[in-house]
Amino acid sequence: MKHILFVCTGNTCRSPMAEGLLRKLAAERGIQVNVRSAGVAASTGMPISRHAEAVLKDHQAEGPSQSTQLSAELIKWADLVLTLTRSHKQHVMQVFPDSIQKTYTLKEYVENDQQVLHDLEELDSLFATLEMKRALGQEILASERERAIEIRQRIPSFDISDPFGGSRDDYNITAAEIRTALSRLLDKLE
Repeated sequence: MKHILFVCTGNTCRSPMAEGLLRKLAAERGIQVNVRSAGVAASTGMPISRHAEAVLKDHQAEGPSQSTQLSAELIKWADLVLTLTRSHKQHVMQVFPDSIQKTYTLKEYVENDQQVLHDLEELDSLFATLEMKRALGQEILASERERAIEIRQRIPSFDISDPFGGSRDDYNITAAEIRTALSRLLDKLE
């Protein structure tokens, strides 16, 4: 059974919806997964957003009722860490460098365009090199920065929109975006 961890900012909107929706969609397809969620800036025990809770209820999906702070224990538990944005992914990889091989944004993990995948791999490698240079106090070359910018401009956005503070419609739109990616995720897991 695959252990999948979804990560967003506060673990009150996107990642709880992803957790609950994946649990429901996987059960419908007969795919066994163990799913959890956490936030990079979450305060453990905060209630999830009322709109996120309503979206899950509408889909007859069971998600968490309270937020969870991202921890080393959760990272270790997960076989696959799926973040909801690229900045979440970068945070996870900086704080938990051992997770690099299993951390992706949800949308990039389900991407199947080979050129995009090659660009992502190069960007991740370049990002790791630049972080190492920063940590060691080494100079980052202008050509390295330019290459990172060039690749970023070619890559489509892999961020799931953030409905925090928005209307119920904003949450429905985000949930639809998540469901589309989860459908592709389940195709990949089958």
